[in-house]
Amino acid sequence: MMMMADAGVVVVETSSGLSDVNTAGSTSAALASLHEEMKCDLEAVPALNLGELDLTTNEFILDEVDIHIQANLEDDLVKEALKTGVDLRQYSKQVESELQRIEQASIKDYIKESQNIASLHNQITACDSILERMEGMLSGFQSDLSSISSEIQTLQQQSVSMNVRLKNRQAVRSQLSQLVDELVVPSTMISVILESPVTEQEFLEQLHELNNKINFAKELSFRETLACSDIQDIVDRLKIKAVTKIREFILQKIYSFRKPMTNYQIPQNTLLKYRFFYQFLLANERQVAKEIRDEYVGTMSKIYYSYFKSYSGRLMKVQYEEVADKDDLMGVEDTAKKGFFSKPSLKSRNTIFTLGQRGAVLSPAELEGPILIPHTAQRGDCRYPYETLFRSQHYALLDNGCREFLFISDFFMVAGNSALDLFNCIMGKTLSMFLKSMSTYVSDCYDSIAIFLCIHIILRFKAITAKRNIPALDKYWEAVLELLWPRFELILEMNIQSIRDTDPQKLGVLDTRPHYITRRYAEFSSAIVSINQTFPNERTNALLGQLQVEVENFVLKMAAEFPSRKDQLIFLINNYDMMLSVLMERAADDSKEVEGFQQLLLARTQEFIEEILSPPFGGMIAFVKESEALMEKGQLDRLKNDEARITQLVRGFSSTWKQSVEALSQDVMRSFTNFKNGTSIIQGALTQLIQYYHGFHKVLSQPTFRSLAVRSELINLHHLMVEVKKHKPNF
Repeated sequence: MMMMADAGVVVVETSSGLSDVNTAGSTSAALASLHEEMKCDLEAVPALNLGELDLTTNEFILDEVDIHIQANLEDDLVKEALKTGVDLRQYSKQVESELQRIEQASIKDYIKESQNIASLHNQITACDSILERMEGMLSGFQSDLSSISSEIQTLQQQSVSMNVRLKNRQAVRSQLSQLVDELVVPSTMISVILESPVTEQEFLEQLHELNNKINFAKELSFRETLACSDIQDIVDRLKIKAVTKIREFILQKIYSFRKPMTNYQIPQNTLLKYRFFYQFLLANERQVAKEIRDEYVGTMSKIYYSYFKSYSGRLMKVQYEEVADKDDLMGVEDTAKKGFFSKPSLKSRNTIFTLGQRGAVLSPAELEGPILIPHTAQRGDCRYPYETLFRSQHYALLDNGCREFLFISDFFMVAGNSALDLFNCIMGKTLSMFLKSMSTYVSDCYDSIAIFLCIHIILRFKAITAKRNIPALDKYWEAVLELLWPRFELILEMNIQSIRDTDPQKLGVLDTRPHYITRRYAEFSSAIVSINQTFPNERTNALLGQLQVEVENFVLKMAAEFPSRKDQLIFLINNYDMMLSVLMERAADDSKEVEGFQQLLLARTQEFIEEILSPPFGGMIAFVKESEALMEKGQLDRLKNDEARITQLVRGFSSTWKQSVEALSQDVMRSFTNFKNGTSIIQGALTQLIQYYHGFHKVLSQPTFRSLAVRSELINLHHLMVEVKKHKPNF
């Protein structure tokens, strides 16, 4: 064994160990393992660290040697060895002998396991051969997979090519099959078109198929397809046969409308079920379609004209016999001369200006209620005002017109102006007849309420057709309104003029009760205002304003005929109160008519209270007013010498006020027809009396009159109020 020290590392080599291993037949790998184990054992021995001392260099410096020695002396093992006094040479030999022993033991262990190592070597060799064979097999597999991959690519290319050819064939097949299906005329279609009735469902289905084939044949003819000529002849024959059968069927249904007592809505509903028939004719035989359309228009035009002419004539037979004429105006006097065959007088004429139950015709229930049956009304001897007949007539027109417009739009497939033109062709004659007869009637009508109700009936019917989205009758409604509005305004202007021209001298005996002309106005104005609320009209409001002005002037002219101011005021109050009461029953409380008469009534009532208080209490009232005026100026002393006058006033009031109040109350209640109004006037008069007497007390309490002995005879104001309340009538 040889030890070498280099850079502080101890290396031990042995030659005997190597020869022994070779003798035992160990491999180089076993020796390497032995060398590593020995190296690990040697690492456990402390080595002498000489640092980087190089003994071969010529530049040997003792100082550096001292540094290295000093550094090694710092080592813990060296310190321990020096401290114990161990001989380093002896210690080195001891270490070397220990290493040899360990080496020998290791070699013996390797020799002992030499058979296992040789077996392991043989096994590794066998594994190498097996792996070599597997490598050959895998190389073969790799070559086989390469060939398979090329085959798969080839198959994929073939599949893509076949898929393209398949799609092309399918596309061609679908077009060809569709073409063949459209070109082929099945026997079922031929037999059904030729033999089945047009009302059968299968006929309608085959007619749809035939229409498709006709359209397809037209399309092919544009493309100059040769196969089209093969079926053109049979398709044309089937078309002619279908057109013939459809024409006969529709004309038969149209002719059935002409039978008496026929409900034409039933065959109309039947035609709507087969609306495709007309569509087929319109697409394939326009001449026949035009023939059917003209036949329908002509037939329905005659039917509607005949029906409505008969119905209107019968309706007019159940109208009231008594109708207003040019003499039935608001200002016509009661004493107007009448002939032997004259109409009933004023009492009957008042109904012309009264709405009564006539306004019910505008209620939703009656407006869209069943139409009148003339012969039923005649059997029951029922009579109706003109507006009720007008409502029934025009609701029948509205109902039939809406249904007819919807039918022609659906069956004849028209819309917009085309539909309106077709509707006018059917209903035009009937509408012209309506307008002509209405113009004749209206030109001689003086019943303004009837005309106004008719106007509002038309306005509501116009709203109904707009809600149903039926524009067919819009022009007719406008034409009717153009007839009615001017007539209504003319009648209203005639009534205004009649009141303006009224001569109070010709109206008979003067009476403070409400005048019949003002009652006519009140009833008429309330009727027009209540009707006009739903569809306000400014022209109507303006005319009513003129009428109100003329009535107010008339009332003032009539009041001027009374000799006394008291009677004039009673007449004015009675008339204003009556007109206000009637107006408030129907018109809104904030209408200008109501507000105007409320102001007039209040002003005349205050004046009347002053008038009736003046005879019994005029002296006291005049004294109070005079005194209050002087008090404001500070000149009350001017009345200091009126003690006698004051005494007379105090004693006179105390002795007569009860009798005067009682007489005043009775007089007021006799003068006013409206007890409620009379009671209100009495209460106002008594309240005013107490205010004057309170003012009388106040004047006499002034320093100027404080010394008067008669002040003790004044009635206590509270006592007076209690006593006055006893005289207030309760109604």
